[in-house]
Amino acid sequence: MSFLVLKAYLKLIYFDLYLARGNFAVLYDKVRNYPVEKTTPAPDAVESVCSAVDMACIWYWKEALCLQRSAATSCLLKSNGIFAQMVIGAQQLPFKAHAWVEVDGRVVNDKPYVPEMYAVLDRC
Repeated sequence: MSFLVLKAYLKLIYFDLYLARGNFAVLYDKVRNYPVEKTTPAPDAVESVCSAVDMACIWYWKEALCLQRSAATSCLLKSNGIFAQMVIGAQQLPFKAHAWVEVDGRVVNDKPYVPEMYAVLDRC
């Protein structure tokens, strides 16, 4: 588990660098084009990856944004052979945007009712 937390921590840094430069387009492309490994995932892979990202966020030196956290989660899931989508949504009033990850149409790194609160803008 600790190696997975380290990988999650490094992914948080990786995506934080893109956000710090204001380079959302590159971050988006990295997530969208991240390959799904051709491997059979462990039965608890989704839970293990999400827990590792949560733990990495606790130890991260600043608050991890939902976009950064979801990008890291999506890529780690894909590297474990799980087709995952980062979903970006927004609500109009008050304006808020949010990102989360879904596997087989199920939210895995946030509250299950999140899609009811936001209009989906894109999936990658």
